[in-house]
Amino acid sequence: MATLCRPAIAVPEHVITCEQTLDLARELHADHPQLPLALRLIANTGVQTRHLVRPIEETLRHPGFTARNARYESEAKTRVPEAVCRALAHAELTPRDIDMIVYVSCTGFMMPSMTAWLINTMGFRPQTRQLPIAQLGCAAGGAAINRAHDFCTAYPQANVLIVCCEFCSLCYQPTDLAVGNLLSNGLFGDAIAAAVVRGRGGTGVRLDHNGSHLVPGTEDWISYAVRDTGFHFMLDKRVPGTMADLAPALRDMAFLRKWNISELDFYIVHAGGPRILDDLCTHLNLPPAMFRYSRATLTERGNIASAVIFDALERFFDDGGADHAAQGVIAGFGPGITAEITLGTWSATEEPARPAARRLTTVRGRPALA
Repeated sequence: MATLCRPAIAVPEHVITCEQTLDLARELHADHPQLPLALRLIANTGVQTRHLVRPIEETLRHPGFTARNARYESEAKTRVPEAVCRALAHAELTPRDIDMIVYVSCTGFMMPSMTAWLINTMGFRPQTRQLPIAQLGCAAGGAAINRAHDFCTAYPQANVLIVCCEFCSLCYQPTDLAVGNLLSNGLFGDAIAAAVVRGRGGTGVRLDHNGSHLVPGTEDWISYAVRDTGFHFMLDKRVPGTMADLAPALRDMAFLRKWNISELDFYIVHAGGPRILDDLCTHLNLPPAMFRYSRATLTERGNIASAVIFDALERFFDDGGADHAAQGVIAGFGPGITAEITLGTWSATEEPARPAARRLTTVRGRPALA
């Protein structure tokens, strides 16, 4: 069975607190008619600190979409490799052991994808498959795990590297005064996450089953408006109530494996905001402590988009995980409104690795087995 190994998380060195965010909102938008509402929403997120790739003074200046995207590329190339190296070390693998790279980001654009740059610069084989995921937003971390699981199911000896690179601060829009955008300025943070799914061997979460669920008629509730100044985050006020639709999808997914979603041993879910976690507790009849890892991520990092579930998962690892064979769920929520759901069991001991499969490569331009 495929195993999701311990993630590696990297956050930038520039930190902004909730109080600093509120002070900036009061200073920059003193005449906004809905400023009291925006301040209340930001304060209610529960976010205490966030990390930014650039100092706040620079973040607040918009140099244009071209410069912003160039900054995204340079910061990604500077910061991603270290997290990748740590994730590979956690999985006890090298770049040449990886068969596919899934690269996830909704905060910048590159073509070719960062996957090509990683293969060219970090020692991955030229035959490494590439799967960029760019338009699933916060749900994409869950989708990356699920696509890695699918790949390892199809190719049982394969290993997949997942990389999430989210620099939400580079999407800051100083002239966008919609309340949803003002809220996002106090909610989202920057982070990089990397993790390996091993087809054989490894310790961590043994992936059992995965699936997706889209709530019909909600595709414009979380979205980007792509304008001359870049990506403008659009958030509908109905989003916090979507757990009423997604909680039954989680329950149905667990039922396929004859699991009771309200009686699992661990829950690693996307922390889009405290209302999301509170509603899940209500709909799934769970105590708040069951989402303590996701809550800690939200408090200390903010909403770091697709990287949230990996940050929460690393906290689970830090806490010692669970008893061997304990049952759990990993779920990411994002635009669509979409849920990407993974069921798995905790593996406290490493599964013996099978002999490595012979890989198809090329010698002097001709196919050959390595």
